Amino acid sequence: MKKLVIAGCGKLGTIVADAVLDGILPGYELVGVFSRTADKAEAIAAKAGEKGIGCRVTEDFKSLMALKPDIMVEAASPAAMREWACEALRNGVSIVTLSIGAFADDDFYAEVTRTAADNNAHVYIASGATGGFDVLQTAALMGGAKAEFFNEKGPDALKGTAVYDDTLQKEQRTVFSGTAAEAIKMFPTKVNVTVAAARASVGPENMKVTMRSTPGFKGDTQRVEIRNEQVHAVIDVYSATAEIAAWSVVNTLRNITSPIVFC
Repeated sequence: MKKLVIAGCGKLGTIVADAVLDGILPGYELVGVFSRTADKAEAIAAKAGEKGIGCRVTEDFKSLMALKPDIMVEAASPAAMREWACEALRNGVSIVTLSIGAFADDDFYAEVTRTAADNNAHVYIASGATGGFDVLQTAALMGGAKAEFFNEKGPDALKGTAVYDDTLQKEQRTVFSGTAAEAIKMFPTKVNVTVAAARASVGPENMKVTMRSTPGFKGDTQRVEIRNEQVHAVIDVYSATAEIAAWSVVNTLRNITSPIVFC
């Protein structure tokens, strides 16, 4: 039985917690939760208590690590991932993360890689709302690969970003074209999957990214295309909500403890 903690108890973190509490992940014991919105963490702990499970709400991240978990699910933000990752790894705690955008920074990526190796821990990058990491890695290993990422969103999903204006409610428009490294700087919480696909293949500086806004569009389309002299693969995923990201974490956790793993 692996001891699990969750850092970030919003909608996605709660889905993961429910999966553990409902018996979908029998190889795990949920021992603690931490969230900067305390009532969300307390709601998860209360639900655990109703099932006779002693899940602690911690007041800070250090206290979460004091529970000596085996694995932490990070479901907060790229900024939180940058703050917490190395501390968790130095404690020998492996991480399943959704905030892959933090890894657009080559220096941070290298630091996390070293810290994980030095402490016999791992960072598992959940596929989130995209997929095909296996074929992306394979095609990249073969050499000579080029990769592109296309994302379609509705204008409401872009509110609060630098590209939003009211005309997007009436006209379809390409609102971003650049690299994955540039995309995550402009949209820190909205394009984590582009960095994930880039790290699995050609790197954030080499992954071309295009984002299109379409009036009335709901959800997200994520399309990754990779090709070399021998392979041409297209991974096309539409998701109506962000819940697929949380379930990808559940699937990753299942793979960690499963005797048979699909790679």
